[in-house]
Amino acid sequence: MLFRRFVSEGIAHFSYLIGSGTEAAVIDPRRDCATCLSTAAANGMRITGIFETHRNEDYAVGSCELSGICGAPIYHGAALPFAYGIPVHDGDRFTFGDLVLTIRETPGHTDESISIVVTDKENPGQPYMVFTGDLLFAGDTGRVDLGGNGTKERMAGDMYDSISGKILSLGDGTIVCPAHGAGSVCGGAIQDRPLTTVGFERRTSPLLKLDRPAFIAQKNAEHHYFPPYFRTMEQFNTVGWPGRSLNPLLEPVTPAVLKDLLAGDVQVVDIRSPTGFAAGHIPRSFSIWREGISLFAGWVLNYETKIVLVDDFNTDLDSVQKQFIRLGYDNLAGYLIGGFISWAKAAGETTQIRICSVQEAVHRIPDDSFFVLDVRDRKNRKAQGHIEGSHHVYVGELPDHISEIPKNRPVIVYCDAGYKSSLAASILARHGINRVTNMLGGLTAWKKAGYPVQQ
Repeated sequence: MLFRRFVSEGIAHFSYLIGSGTEAAVIDPRRDCATCLSTAAANGMRITGIFETHRNEDYAVGSCELSGICGAPIYHGAALPFAYGIPVHDGDRFTFGDLVLTIRETPGHTDESISIVVTDKENPGQPYMVFTGDLLFAGDTGRVDLGGNGTKERMAGDMYDSISGKILSLGDGTIVCPAHGAGSVCGGAIQDRPLTTVGFERRTSPLLKLDRPAFIAQKNAEHHYFPPYFRTMEQFNTVGWPGRSLNPLLEPVTPAVLKDLLAGDVQVVDIRSPTGFAAGHIPRSFSIWREGISLFAGWVLNYETKIVLVDDFNTDLDSVQKQFIRLGYDNLAGYLIGGFISWAKAAGETTQIRICSVQEAVHRIPDDSFFVLDVRDRKNRKAQGHIEGSHHVYVGELPDHISEIPKNRPVIVYCDAGYKSSLAASILARHGINRVTNMLGGLTAWKKAGYPVQQ
């Protein structure tokens, strides 16, 4: 038996490859599927089935790309009218060598969600593992708010019924393979365990200890952030990805070409550190550090306008490009050749943002002229406390709350460590709010210095 899990960092997404003999199946593939194909080939297998546990909203599913390469059919839940693939129903069975994959319809996260139970031919009544998609995670269950207003209570009830009737009945030893791990926006408290078991979740998950009314009330009370790119993912993952090049060549862009692009319409993404961005950057560029692309590009970038990357040394841009591809950004046009220094040497226009240490900030903040802005998520603000008098707007939602930020006062912006606040400063600058100081080290440094926080 072959079993592999492929992790997409940032979005904390898991794709799976499972096979026996000469046949293999892929569960929830990502778009850059070369590793999946090469792993199957190295084990003498060919991919003969592709399964989607649900219509994904946080990344661009790679089923159509993978099917186009290997010719395998795509299967997904029947409760949504997909424009591609084959609908499956409760009890449908698929054989891959000695393995049998059985479909269980498990609505809750979405109406068409399915789980896939794995058994072997010799022990058909003994489930070995189950792929649960976004229904059940390690220590958590999926969000139920994707259907829009007025559907949360119904979806929560469906989720309870699916878990209690279709998953917990499999047996305590059944391995649970979720579609996401800790850090995913598809749950609120996913634990850092790549795999779990039905029995472990039954005994330890607070949500699974609740009765149906309490479970529904708990899920109905949850509040999750909803990045604007989710709707684009839902649309494309329903109709099939547009006919674009999967892995376009990332072109080097000269300073002269970038100047021409800036005269029109271009999205410049500066992937350097907050300190590098603060020292000098191209006006109107977004500050999104490398590891933050998967989390924050979907909040601020559109899918039509060309994207150009700015770095210092242009190292390992392949991993950066993969993050964009997984979010469906095929409009990534290139990178500034020679890094930011080439822009400076070409006399390109530059601007800066102010930075300060927590030692400086603690003396400035009591001055009533300063507007202190906390751009962390609401969970961290509640759990870790905040600087007294600070105003709270999550960085992803900042473009929709610009009117709340005064233009006639200096702003000190902070987050957990200084990265999200650098993005916030770049967003504010794009809206003409330029008297902004990024507090380096964020609340982490503030508390480390022994300064007070308010709960």
